[in-house]
Amino acid sequence: MTVDFSPLIAWPCFAALTLAAAVLAALGVWRGVRGAWLRAAALAAFCLAIANPVLFQEEREPLSTIVAVVVDRSQSQENGDRRAQTDQALEGLKERLARFPQIEARIVEAADGEETEAPSTKLFGALATALADVPPARVGGAIFITDGQIHDVPDVNQKLGFEAPVHALISGEPDEFDRRIEIVSAPRFGIVGEQQKMTFRVVDDGAAPGGSAEVTIRLNGNEIATEQAEPGTDVPFSFTVPRGGNNILEFAVGPVAGEVTETNNRAVHVLDGIRENLRVLLVSGEPHAGERAWRNLLKSDAAVDLVHFTILRPPEKQDGTPINELSLIAFPTRELFVDKIGEFDLIIFDRYQHRGVLPILYYDNIAQYVENGGALLIAAGPEHAGDDSIAATPLAAVLPATPTGVMNEKAFFPRLSEEGKMHPVTRGLEGAADEPPAWGRWFRTVDVDRPLGQTVMEAADGKPLLVLNRVGKGRVAMLLSDQGWLWARGFEGGGPHVSLYRRTAHWLMQEPALEEEALTARAIGRTLEITRQTIEGDPGQATLTYPSGRTQEVTLTQRDPGLYKAEVETDEIGLFEVSNDELTTLVHVGNVDAPEFKAAISTKEKIQPWAEKTKGLVRRLADADGPVDLPPVLPVRGAVRVADDQRLSLRMTDETVLKGIDSLSLFAGLFGLAALLFLISATWYREGR
Repeated sequence: MTVDFSPLIAWPCFAALTLAAAVLAALGVWRGVRGAWLRAAALAAFCLAIANPVLFQEEREPLSTIVAVVVDRSQSQENGDRRAQTDQALEGLKERLARFPQIEARIVEAADGEETEAPSTKLFGALATALADVPPARVGGAIFITDGQIHDVPDVNQKLGFEAPVHALISGEPDEFDRRIEIVSAPRFGIVGEQQKMTFRVVDDGAAPGGSAEVTIRLNGNEIATEQAEPGTDVPFSFTVPRGGNNILEFAVGPVAGEVTETNNRAVHVLDGIRENLRVLLVSGEPHAGERAWRNLLKSDAAVDLVHFTILRPPEKQDGTPINELSLIAFPTRELFVDKIGEFDLIIFDRYQHRGVLPILYYDNIAQYVENGGALLIAAGPEHAGDDSIAATPLAAVLPATPTGVMNEKAFFPRLSEEGKMHPVTRGLEGAADEPPAWGRWFRTVDVDRPLGQTVMEAADGKPLLVLNRVGKGRVAMLLSDQGWLWARGFEGGGPHVSLYRRTAHWLMQEPALEEEALTARAIGRTLEITRQTIEGDPGQATLTYPSGRTQEVTLTQRDPGLYKAEVETDEIGLFEVSNDELTTLVHVGNVDAPEFKAAISTKEKIQPWAEKTKGLVRRLADADGPVDLPPVLPVRGAVRVADDQRLSLRMTDETVLKGIDSLSLFAGLFGLAALLFLISATWYREGR
């Protein structure tokens, strides 16, 4: 209740009037005039009436005290009975807070981080969001229901934005222990075929039994090593990068009986394999129109180191010119096909024929090179059907087709075979879907017997045109025509010679993306995209194994010939395994170094400093195998100055909201008039005496 003045005249006039009245009253009192005090009282009442005093009374409503209850719903809460304890504690806490009408509970459930982040438990971020619209004076406290593994705990010297207790109710069991493995250091990139070094560590959290641990190491799903590790000790490890693209290293430590979870018994590192420049040897048997097409294609690829020889002067060509006067480079046959043959990723014979340049033994070296993992491409022309064909050398042991000695001289549109429509080398070639194909014609092919492997392109009358085959660990391709250069020159609109040649070369060099039988998977956020390539028809369902161990059958849908896909929304983070037939692949969803999958034991240590600073309470929800026991709630008026180790102290707010104001003019109306009349009458009465 307050009194305010609202003069009926301006303040300067009121001040002058009041001063004059005060002077008159003082003069009368000083001279001892009869009735001076009554006159002074009348003047004071008159001035007070002009001052117009108003009595104000505010109508206020008390505001509720906001208490934030932050519930940990991260993946670590799935361990043991933590979720059940959390749910039970939440219901009990709601019931206890509801007993106090002046308390308003704000329930916030915080899951793992966003899809673009490393999965983690960010409860303080959720608390700040929940109280963003609440004045600090109205916050009565914060209660966390969590296992204690919080990854965004601010420094205790920072400010939370309110002055109230912070409590934590810890789920999980006391004296938990857990064994986990983590990557200490590892490269992100590695050269294919070279050794890389990394370091890992086995960690025992809590009251673990100790002792050495056996670590199984897998690379792209294949076991490559087993190491013994002492917990807490860094262990170095070396491996060779097997392929380009993603390589997944998995370190798995054996489980310990009674540990909290086995989810963190595996650690994953993804390394990108980078190929050094591919070394390609191109040997042209003679100058011809198609030679430049091969050379231009290979030279335009920055990832290819090309060594190119063209046989310009075969041994039988004798014109009497002295050898020392010839401006030709001698063909270094021994260096290329004996000493350094293993250094090449691909050998191409372009219209090459056996004319005595290569000793017959060297063809056997080339065949062994293929069987040991090398790649050979034969681009054949009329010479392949002649008497000097390389098919009549020991190289025939690795060739997928034998020439009949006949050339098919007939114009034709190269077409994809049924296998070719499904094979990744030729699937989706631009123009292949039209009939006739939307590219130019060719005019001759080498006739061959029934080939081995896959015939992915056909010539006139269904004759083989492009044949792909595996031999031992290596691969061989035969292009049974020398007229691909017509596409390169744009004849009749040209054709996709660049795509065809490049895909063929990369298939020969065992590019994983061009495998005809392949299973791959990638993660887009928390969506898994599974891709199955096959030339064997419908592959059936794929089996998806989650990090938790549960499995799910996934139906693969055909998107293109030989290409099947599926998308799966996942609710877990970690390493997934996809299998179909005899193929398996691994894919990691989320950050491979996510905090959520590191320490897993429940703990009070992380939140304890904040509880001590704010006079809060940190307490376990249950003892070992015991029921959930919630502490009572204690409302406190004013600041909480003393910590209570048995109750959840909450600071009650004094904040109110103004609902209305009642006002009363003290000298207005009958009351003011009566007071003035009384004093004036008293003055008159005194004068009459």
